[in-house]
Amino acid sequence: MKFICSKANLLHGVNIVSKAVPSKTTMSILECILIDASANEIKLTANDMELGIETKIEGEILEKGIIALDAKIFSEIVRKLPDNDVVIETDSNLKTTITCEKAKFNISGKSGEDFTYLPYIERTDFVTISQFTLKEMIRQTIFSIADNENNKLMTGELFEIKGNQLKVVSLDGHRISIRRIELKDTYEDKKVVVPGKTLQEVSKILSGEAEDEIRLFFTENHVVFEFDSTLVVSRLIEGEYFRIEQMLSNDYETKVKINKREFLNCIDRATLLVKEGDKKPIIIHIEDGNMELTINSQLGSMDENIDIEKEGKDILIGFNPKFLIDALRVIDEEEVSVYLVNPKAPCFIKDDNETYIYLILPVNFNAVNR
Repeated sequence: MKFICSKANLLHGVNIVSKAVPSKTTMSILECILIDASANEIKLTANDMELGIETKIEGEILEKGIIALDAKIFSEIVRKLPDNDVVIETDSNLKTTITCEKAKFNISGKSGEDFTYLPYIERTDFVTISQFTLKEMIRQTIFSIADNENNKLMTGELFEIKGNQLKVVSLDGHRISIRRIELKDTYEDKKVVVPGKTLQEVSKILSGEAEDEIRLFFTENHVVFEFDSTLVVSRLIEGEYFRIEQMLSNDYETKVKINKREFLNCIDRATLLVKEGDKKPIIIHIEDGNMELTINSQLGSMDENIDIEKEGKDILIGFNPKFLIDALRVIDEEEVSVYLVNPKAPCFIKDDNETYIYLILPVNFNAVNR
């Protein structure tokens, strides 16, 4: 095999597929990036058996062939090459020569035949969405997936399509994040759980341009993301996702309208007094046109007042400040509405059309400590 391509194209491709190289594996072939120049295009592939990524790069094939190269070494070499054309050549013993200007590396490769290819997925029925929209939906929900593996379903996000509506849901047992958008077309109903890891990696690769589109293909066991010159294939998480509808009540006793930036900055300041791992709640006292936020910790105490618009009853309630910060950070509106029932019921932060809903469970606290 022998081909020539620019360092920029090669590095871009390597950076994309590297996201699917496993950090730990008993199969050394999976620690490789497959370079396939056996047809009329140069394809790079990595696969950790749960997530696989394939991307095409521009270049000129001088001799067709295929090789698997250790991902860590190969990507480090490519990263540090001069910014010029790179020639990659292999011989019959799988010895690979990488040349760029005066730099020349020789590394040993593995047979491409041993590489585990991405599963073949019939790509006929797909959903089209803008790359910007998908990237935003992931950003606005991914923070509330669970990071432990005790409940696999909580480590993923529900993607539910009904007609022309796409709903994405994540939860970790303490909070729920929901984003809804309207799609350009109407589709068959679908309901799948996509691993959080897959979404995080896809989000990093997406251009984020509103006019760039991405196609999503769903099968019983896999989801495929197809965009630009890249294909991402991921296993789905099996099982019935949690029924969250009964938790999403529209009843409330107190509704607060508040400036988002002011609210967020105030909670952020309060967390200066909370040590890492310390579970000190922020206590919120709402009465008339005022919200008082208080925090007490071993490091000290803080209290601050914010002007609000209030409907309904006064309330005293405590929250994990991180959960409020996570939700407020991803809301783009200047003003947010917070709906509360009582100190033991979840609060809702949502817009009028419910394009986003953040449900956060309160923390029990001893009101005497205020």
